[in-house]
Amino acid sequence: MAVYKDVISMETEAGKPTYVDITDEVAEVVAASGVQEGIVTVISCHTTCAVFSEEFDHDHTPSGDTFLQADLSEGLNRIFPEQHDWNTYRYPGVQHFEEVESWPDPESWLPNLDRTMLWNGDAHLRSTLIGSSQTFEVADGKLEMNGLASIFFVDFDRTRPRTRRAKVCVIGE
Repeated sequence: MAVYKDVISMETEAGKPTYVDITDEVAEVVAASGVQEGIVTVISCHTTCAVFSEEFDHDHTPSGDTFLQADLSEGLNRIFPEQHDWNTYRYPGVQHFEEVESWPDPESWLPNLDRTMLWNGDAHLRSTLIGSSQTFEVADGKLEMNGLASIFFVDFDRTRPRTRRAKVCVIGE
């Protein structure tokens, strides 16, 4: 049995959840792996991000999201409203802020040491609900997707733009 690993990097936006279709990148990793029959698992490296599979949607909102992505964001916002104040969620608490502020280069986590940059309790809860990984079939040396299905990486943390990563692990023969 062979195991092949790679990482996909992507840039995310501030102000709204960022959805990235990573289907082609995952297919490229599968092809590079040489695995003919097996599985590929895509894993988010971040606790405010998720990986899921959904039908490719041809319609888009003015902000560039597909209708399914916009509907998912709106549904999740009803379950876990965006955090805009100290009272929406218990997280993050004072001890968490103090810990982050003690790290080397705290400005990378708290730009201008602005504690509101950690108001992302909603993003943590949304990614927990959706899930941080997905597994797909590898058949005949290719990523096996169902019809119009695509693989999406979503960053629910809208506090600032970031570089995000997903690990891809191909296992098989």
